[in-house]
Amino acid sequence: MTGQAQISAEIAAIQAEYSRAGLAESQPRLDYPPYRSSVLRHPKNALHLVDPESVELQAPCFGDADMDPLDADLTARHSGDPIGERTVVTGRILDGDGRPVRRQLVEIWQANASGRYIHQGDRHPAPLDPHFTGAGRCLTDDDGFYRFTTIKPGPYPWRNHHNAWRPAHIHFSLFGSDFTQRMITQMYFPGDPLLALDPIYQSIPDPRARDRLVAAYDHELSIPEWATGYRWDIVLTGPATTPFEEPR
Repeated sequence: MTGQAQISAEIAAIQAEYSRAGLAESQPRLDYPPYRSSVLRHPKNALHLVDPESVELQAPCFGDADMDPLDADLTARHSGDPIGERTVVTGRILDGDGRPVRRQLVEIWQANASGRYIHQGDRHPAPLDPHFTGAGRCLTDDDGFYRFTTIKPGPYPWRNHHNAWRPAHIHFSLFGSDFTQRMITQMYFPGDPLLALDPIYQSIPDPRARDRLVAAYDHELSIPEWATGYRWDIVLTGPATTPFEEPR
């Protein structure tokens, strides 16, 4: 079997298993009209599979030497303190059998407490915070744990429909052993009334799968007079898989 044929067979097997196990309902719908850009951006024709270049199969190889201790603390990388609710977010990266996924790169990015990204495309008339850039990274430890200190992001308008506001969320990116294994998802906060109105969150048919995107407040994780704490695990495969964004 050629390399491309093997990749095609593996993808077909994964799709068949998701269909057989009913897991398709646990992932976002690609064509979901209430989320307007999904209709415009998702593939309409069959994908053309290509063999990855050798460099994509050999990298990235991230280790402790590539990380700075401050990479995981988004509140301590500038000359002053950022504005907003200081928050610790931690959890484990697990495979479908509950085993920890060790020494894997986890990246996050988010809006600031006012719901504003430091990006030229963000024209939301909310203030930027000179002491918060909204991006961080870390490696999971030997037990699969990641940990970030950040600021709870604010909601923001996004013009998908009349009076559309995104719930507070943090984007997560996970890398495996090479560039072809990147997975992206979002973490939400409990009790957010905007979740019921958000087409991106609601694009996942299975309500139990949607709930897996919502972190749990953990009072033991909260630091007295310093930060609230949230715990959120990510499961890569199996019936309890975390919903991930599909390439568009």
